[in-house]
Formats: sequence, C-alpha cells, structure tokens
Amino acid sequence: MRGIRLVLLGVGTALCIGLLWRTGVDPVLSAFAMLSWRLPLLLCFPACLMIACDTLGWRFSFRRDRVPLRTLVSARLAGEALNITTPTASVGGEAVKAWLVRSYVPLTESLPSVVIAKTTITIGQTLFLLLGISVAWSILPAGSRLLRSMQWLLVLECLGTAGFVAVQLLGATGGVGRLLQRLGLLGGEDREPALRQIDRAFVHFYRQEPRRLGLSIGWHLAGWVLGALEAYCILQVLGFPVSLGLATMVDAFGAGVGFAAFFIPARLGAQEAGDVAVFTALGFGAPAGLAFSLVRRLREALWAAVGFLALAALQRTDAVPTAAREA
Repeated sequence: MRGIRLVLLGVGTALCIGLLWRTGVDPVLSAFAMLSWRLPLLLCFPACLMIACDTLGWRFSFRRDRVPLRTLVSARLAGEALNITTPTASVGGEAVKAWLVRSYVPLTESLPSVVIAKTTITIGQTLFLLLGISVAWSILPAGSRLLRSMQWLLVLECLGTAGFVAVQLLGATGGVGRLLQRLGLLGGEDREPALRQIDRAFVHFYRQEPRRLGLSIGWHLAGWVLGALEAYCILQVLGFPVSLGLATMVDAFGAGVGFAAFFIPARLGAQEAGDVAVFTALGFGAPAGLAFSLVRRLREALWAAVGFLALAALQRTDAVPTAAREA
C-alpha cells in the first residue's frame, strides 16, 4: 500500500509539472504578482478561523470536553502537517492526533474521536458541496458539464460517507485493531477488551450524542464555508470581481475533487487539475486556476510548518513514537 501511495505521489507531481509546463510559467507568475503584499494576509486569513472551526468540530466528537482547546489546536495542526507532507493518505496524522492527547483521555477514547471527526468533517463537506450545487443552478446552464460533474461528486460523497458511518456502527475493530498494534499499544490479552470498548464508543456516540454530533458537523461546515470566503478573497485579489456565491461554487467543486482524490497524498495534481478545469470552464483561464491552487498550496505549507512547530513543542515532554509517524 505504501508503494502505491508513492507511485500516486509521483504521478501527481508529474501532473503538476505538466500543468505548469502547458500553462506557462510567465502567466502564473503574472497572476502571483497581482497578489503582492496581500499574499501573507491571504495565507493567514481566514485560515486561522478555519482551523478554529475544525478544532471545535473535533472537540465535539469526544463524549466530554476533557482535552483543553489549546492542546486540541496543537495536536490537530501537528496531525494535519503529517497528513499533508507524508504519503499516508491522511492515516498517520490521525493516529498522531489521538496519541498527542492521551494525557487527558485514554487511547480508546481519543481514537474514536479522530475517526468520528473525520466522518463529521466529510458530512460537512457533503453539505457544503450541496450548497455549491444549489448556487451553481442559478449560475451555470442546465446542461453544463461542470454542473453534472458536481452532481456526480455529490453522489460519490453521499455513498462514501454513508459507508463510513455504517462501518463504524457495525464494528470497526479490524482497522482500529491494526492501528493499535502498529502503535504497539495493545498486547494479546489487552487487545479484545480495548477493541470492544472502541466499538461501543462509536455506537454510543452516534446513537446517544445527537447534540454533540450536530455541533461537530456544524463547526466543520462553518470551516468549509470560511474556505469559500478565502476563495472569494483570493479571486478578488487576482482581479476577478466575482460574487460570494460564485466563489462558493468554485470552492465546493474543489472540495469535491479533494474528496474523490483522498487516496492521493496531499491530493497532489488532482486538486490543481480540478481548479484549472473549473477556472477554464468559467472563462477565467488556466493560469488563474493554477495560481489559485498554488496560493492554497502555500497556505498549506505555512500551516504545516506551524504544525511541525506544535509537534516539536508537544514532543518536549513525551515523544511521538516512530510507528505512529510512519502509519
């Protein structure tokens, strides 16, 4: 599996280089020149608000508020940094998130929380794509290929999310068990009781915690909506006086592409190709689409660096095991 991810990473890198070659470096640089001194502002805002919303979404995936918010923010930044920069398809970073909060909650409680948060952020993403399609109905012609693509992405997300929830409710002991073993946290006699406890945690949360489930989805949805605000700001600075509705449509489609390409490390290549396709279809041009993607890549790189600083700070007292980082 690791070999497949490395191959996909290589293909994604080649696709990015091909897009840049075909689009041309000079048009992309010209688009970046328009950002000027505003680029640092775009990298920080509203990304900081998005991170806050997603952290609150994770907080409400616990049964109780036992982990300080500051620790959750640091753990989330560290985990996302690993997700973005390592070919783990968003697996290794999730394990690290659970490990970093173990001083406040046992692993049998933190591991279900990261899985549930991954589910609720995907549900929020599905609702955001639905919002984007609703906006697209009033902007795009009925037979638009872009609109049909968004609708198929919505179907894919609904099926994927429903299956993910079903697996948790029916018992996720297999996958969680392997994860715990790779972390070296469960011996032979400890394994079964812990796995049963994790399975019960999933079932209890989805059936007995509707308020926290709703809050988790709501905060994650707010994070996606703030992503549309970020897209709006970038487009405005690039010289496209678009409406907030159009920016929402653009960002929702990009989020859908990101979901479909979740198995590609950092969605490299697929995300850029999706943005270029959307910008071309809307008449903005491929260079603007690629510049838009690169701005967001820079934002990811900046916050990944912050995440590694947070990881280093948390490691001062207790190191993250190598197995977790290579999961």
